[in-house]
Amino acid sequence: MVLTTLSPSDDGQLPPAGANAFRKEGIMPELHTTKPEPKRHDFAAGETGRGPSVPSNGLANDPKAGQWDGRRMSKRMIADYKTFIVTDGEGVRNSLYVSGCPFHCVDCFNASIWDFQAGHEYTQKLEDKIIEDLKAPWVQGITFLGGEPFLNTPVLVPLAQRIRQEFGHTKDIWSWTGYTWEELMRPGETPDKLELLHLIDILVDGRYLRDQKDSLLQFRGSRNQRILDVPKSLEAGEPVIWAKLHDQERDIPEIYLKDREAGEGQQAS
Repeated sequence: MVLTTLSPSDDGQLPPAGANAFRKEGIMPELHTTKPEPKRHDFAAGETGRGPSVPSNGLANDPKAGQWDGRRMSKRMIADYKTFIVTDGEGVRNSLYVSGCPFHCVDCFNASIWDFQAGHEYTQKLEDKIIEDLKAPWVQGITFLGGEPFLNTPVLVPLAQRIRQEFGHTKDIWSWTGYTWEELMRPGETPDKLELLHLIDILVDGRYLRDQKDSLLQFRGSRNQRILDVPKSLEAGEPVIWAKLHDQERDIPEIYLKDREAGEGQQAS
């Protein structure tokens, strides 16, 4: 039996999530082994000014400008669509989860949809439903998540354009991305990413980094990530933090624990 390790392709892409880490050659019984954790790569090693916590020190893949092109990589697949959600941004929202993400952040919550072919195909019927659902007066807007929205521009750019045509700015558009603002602005990045960015109101940027995990953060998982006001950032030529940012100062369980300890101390005295 010959074991051949799979390595990144010439354009820096790694095997899709769930792919076997080894290729077996010859006729041998099936072996049940634990899959090794895939190695993350900094494909732009030596480049500076890429935003907070980039490079990510092996906790995610770090791409070169233009290395990943959503116009080619997207398979127009959707992992999920949810209505009337309050956890994916401000207010009551509808959320569209696109499939495919090569950042491969360690401990990613949505690792099951790293594969660009996961889920089901985006259809005109689904797009019409999204528009109809946004008509509800209590829905503030839509959120794009994934997967990586900025590598699914063949779906999201036309959808965002239609939302603007139908609703103007009465419905807002939020998006998450593994890219930092600085990376999206690098010379050589694909133009479709900037086209999508100009249609978005609020951007949550940056990889999820396990060593910066913080449960007190509003709408994000690690301290390197930011919530950015896109129109103001574009106008200023630099990242501008969302004015309504409000992180917690301490966990509720910690508060209860301190209250309980104080009460026990009073009883003992």
